[in-house]
Amino acid sequence: MTREELIKTMLEDLRGMLQADGGDLELVEIADKTVKLKLTGHCGSCPFAMMTLKNGIEQKLQEIDPEIVVERVED
Repeated sequence: MTREELIKTMLEDLRGMLQADGGDLELVEIADKTVKLKLTGHCGSCPFAMMTLKNGIEQKLQEIDPEIVVERVED
C-alpha cells in the first residue's frame, strides 16, 4: 500500500468514531506531509474540533509518518 492509501484507509476507520457522535470528515487534499480535512456535521461546529484534529486524527496518522500535519479546511 502507498502512503496515500494508508492515510485514506486510516481516515475511513476514524470516520466511524466521528459518525457515532453525529459528525464526519472529508479529505480535501494530501499534499506532501500535510493532510487537509474538513470536519462536517456536529464536528464542524464543535468547540473541540481542533483538539479532535490534533490530538486524535493527527496523532493517529503520525503512526504512518511522524511528520504528517493535519490542517483544518473550513467553508
